Amino acid sequence: MALQILEHNGTFHLQGNLNETTSRAFIIHLEHKIKMVKDVTVNIDKVTEIDANGVAAFKTLFACALKQYKGFFVTGRGCKDIYEEFNYFQVA
Repeated sequence: MALQILEHNGTFHLQGNLNETTSRAFIIHLEHKIKMVKDVTVNIDKVTEIDANGVAAFKTLFACALKQYKGFFVTGRGCKDIYEEFNYFQVA
C-alpha cells in the first residue's frame, strides 16, 4: 500500500506504509511544509507499516525542523518504533 498524506486543520495524517519506497517522497513533501509553516504535526494513527527507512525519515525531518527553529510533533498510536527511536533516557 502506498503512503497517503492528508492535511486537516494543520495536522498531516499519514495512511499506509512508510518504507523504503515511500520515505523519500515523504521527506520531500514535509521538508517543504516545514519551510512554509511554524510547526508541523504528523499523526501516525493509520500507519500500517514502518521500516528502518521510515524511522530514518522522521529523524531527518526532526533535524530539518530543528535547523529552522520550527516545531515537529508526532501524534497518534501508529507505530511504537518511532517512539522508541526518540525515547531519551533521563539522567539523574
